[in-house]
Amino acid sequence: MADFDLDVTFDEDDVAPDLSGVSESDLVASISKLPSNLSDVAQLVIIEKRTLSDVSQRLAIRQPELVRRLHRAKVQIGQMLEVSA
Repeated sequence: MADFDLDVTFDEDDVAPDLSGVSESDLVASISKLPSNLSDVAQLVIIEKRTLSDVSQRLAIRQPELVRRLHRAKVQIGQMLEVSA
């Protein structure tokens, strides 16, 4: 996933993992274990490949909040699947 050019920052210790090598079935299984506010975002962006604009409108949240949720979802998925950054 590309870097985001929205004004959102994260802790240096909280780096999102590279999920590009993870199978879709593993991603779907991991996403289903996330809290709903994170799983909705992850499902729409990671699995369905929707744009950030589309997802923020669909979920009625601002894009910076969407980016934060997506980041947290990726971190949690990485921890579940033991994938590093």
